[in-house]
Amino acid sequence: MGGDVGCAGISITDSTGQIVADEHHRQMPFAVQATQRFAASRTDFESPWVNWTAESIRQTTGKAPAVLPNFGGSLPNDVFSETLGLPTMWVPHSYPGCSQHSPDEHMLLSVTEEALGIMAGLFWDLGEMPRAL
Repeated sequence: MGGDVGCAGISITDSTGQIVADEHHRQMPFAVQATQRFAASRTDFESPWVNWTAESIRQTTGKAPAVLPNFGGSLPNDVFSETLGLPTMWVPHSYPGCSQHSPDEHMLLSVTEEALGIMAGLFWDLGEMPRAL
């Protein structure tokens, strides 16, 4: 969309040049179409990488991680899991009250410290592997 609503003689247009709002903020009917989307993806629970990753995290933190096989599609994970056939492991570092992606988004120091430990442990364990799974 282009233009600047509120300035005399300026209109908002869509990608085809169709006017969708004029300088008086009057809305014109238009349809919205997504130009980009990502498919949900899933890593098989039976993949040896799932157990390896969970065990590495457990050894580092002393806690059993929550393992969820599905990824909802907000990132292009399907390129790796579906197109390339690679198992993918996402290791989020957050907590329920973080207000993720909002103006109030924040991360606790304790979560940050644990996240750094988890990722350092994963990379350490990966480097120590005698062979690929």
